[in-house]
Amino acid sequence: MAAGRVALVQGASRGLGLQFCKHILAVRKDARVIATCRSPERASGLQALSQQYPGVRLAVLQLAATREAEIRQGAVENYGHLDLLVSCGTMLHLSGRGETSLREVLAEGLSMTLATNTIGPLVMAKHFSPLLLKGTRQHRAVLVNMTAKVGSIEDNGLGGWYSYRMSKAALNMATKNLSIELGRGKTKVVCICLHPGTVNTDLSKPYHKNVPKNKLFTPEHSVNCLMNIIENLEMGKTGKFFAWDGSELPWRRIL
Repeated sequence: MAAGRVALVQGASRGLGLQFCKHILAVRKDARVIATCRSPERASGLQALSQQYPGVRLAVLQLAATREAEIRQGAVENYGHLDLLVSCGTMLHLSGRGETSLREVLAEGLSMTLATNTIGPLVMAKHFSPLLLKGTRQHRAVLVNMTAKVGSIEDNGLGGWYSYRMSKAALNMATKNLSIELGRGKTKVVCICLHPGTVNTDLSKPYHKNVPKNKLFTPEHSVNCLMNIIENLEMGKTGKFFAWDGSELPWRRIL
């Protein structure tokens, strides 16, 4: 993102979403950030960031990715254009832990995880793509969906985590579709999936003891790596799935 550009971060109340906001505001002095979350009044980190950046550089917008009416309303706000849309909102499962076996699979858990992790980012793309197509980059703008390595069918050697794996695999497919549709015509949007690594956030907290110390990243480190990828994107990389270190991850096994 160069000076004067506009970024929207969905799911900005904590974790990676909040860190994306902090990074962009600190590094890109003239950039504006729209930070969205379900309950801004309860997002203490985002409220503190608002006090640090009073005025027009940071706007906080109440928006739940599972409520299309709020997304539709948010997209008609007077931003003019968007240069970057990052969908960060995610959930592991209603229980806070991934299913370890088929016995633990519940329809409600599947539905909520898919609604949050897959349907939400796709509906965000639906309503905000007109603003992305007005972006200021050569390829207009960048759309990023935060996914996970466990969404790769080829990489799945352990099983389990039905809801989370399915939701991220479906998000990968949605992003690939978006890259095709938004890559047509004179104006284009680069659409990619990013895997942030295992990050020290509330989402991964139940599994920290199983992660080697050098593989558990701070949000700051992960976002620094991810923004380096975003800053160097070109149209030839649209529709791809990248890890935090820039390596391309496989979508599926080729038989």
